[in-house]
Amino acid sequence: MNRSGHADLPLHYGTVPPWLATRMAQLGRAITESILIEYGPHTFIQRMSDPLWFQSLGAVMGMDWHSSGITTSVVGALKRAINPISDQLGLYVCGGRGKYSRQTPQELMKIAMKTGLDGDELVRSSKLSAKVDNTSIQDGFSIYLHSFFLAKDGQWSVVQQGMNGATGYARRYHWHSQAFQDFLKEPHTSVVGPNQGEILNLTANEADKTKDGILELTKEKPGIISREAQRYVLMPPHHEVRAKDIDLKRLGSVLALAHDSDINNFEELLLLKGVGPRTLQSLTLVSEVIHGTPSRFTDPARFSFAHGGKDGHPFPVPLKTYDETLNILRTGLEKAKIGHSDKLRAVKSLSQIAQRLEDSFTPNANFEEVIAKERAESYKYGGMTVKGPAKKPAAKSSPQLQLF
Repeated sequence: MNRSGHADLPLHYGTVPPWLATRMAQLGRAITESILIEYGPHTFIQRMSDPLWFQSLGAVMGMDWHSSGITTSVVGALKRAINPISDQLGLYVCGGRGKYSRQTPQELMKIAMKTGLDGDELVRSSKLSAKVDNTSIQDGFSIYLHSFFLAKDGQWSVVQQGMNGATGYARRYHWHSQAFQDFLKEPHTSVVGPNQGEILNLTANEADKTKDGILELTKEKPGIISREAQRYVLMPPHHEVRAKDIDLKRLGSVLALAHDSDINNFEELLLLKGVGPRTLQSLTLVSEVIHGTPSRFTDPARFSFAHGGKDGHPFPVPLKTYDETLNILRTGLEKAKIGHSDKLRAVKSLSQIAQRLEDSFTPNANFEEVIAKERAESYKYGGMTVKGPAKKPAAKSSPQLQLF
């Protein structure tokens, strides 16, 4: 079972524009409901504790693929999307950034009164997880965002983020209630980043004497407390998406399915006949966020090829494609609720077929051409960034899509 982990992200400031914030909430709800229908609330809670999956979710929703702002925006979008129908879904989101983080105890107590859960124990878990990451682990990051995701049976995950102004990075921490026994007994899989000298970690087993004695402090090098470093994510400072940030074999198979394959060759996709190649590309990546296994999220930048990023990297957010993807997911969800899940099964098949294609796909070195084509054609799909709409490029032939 995956435990908790963390991600280091370059600090970004500013706000999410309304045209993206609204869509993020809608897509967040559709993805959440799809996971709940297919796998249940425990899978959703567990995935929220996976820093790589969380990063991939933010990227597929159109946020800047590597920035610290992905945490605030995804948590906020999910809270806006889920809480109005929490009782129906059996899923609740509490907390947030700044003053909203301090409202978590009151929100949990209200939920406890409705569900019969132990509110005091939930509040204790919320406060202890924040205290551990802010105080028991003194790694230079001060917690400023705390969010608590709760299933109706009491299983929970915590996503919180701290800031280190001196380094220009934020650190996001993830917890899962089913993955540890003691808040002060190595509750994290990994709480290490680049070696920044000695840190104070009172959750390490090596610190038992320190906790017992209180007056003595044991300082441990980060390597000592690392157990599964793959649960640690370090995002680079560069804004653009580079080939080294992507598993080109995985991305290439998605593009091959969307742009080169005849949908008639795949019986399970016939219900998606008529969907354009660009929307199929987005749907396939959204499908993988819903249905992919943990090993599929080691390159979260790949998911920015669904809906781009508001900063224009790897390309502007294609609003028309975004809305078509949303419409297909919402239609599928509504039909599934009345017993007709064919369309949702077709969406699920996209990720499965892309993985089958991946087995025989060999990428070449044309990654930059793929991005150039997306940017050149962005205006066709309602491309938008924080600076405004994408403009039609000067008259010349559009780059041909070559799958690496």
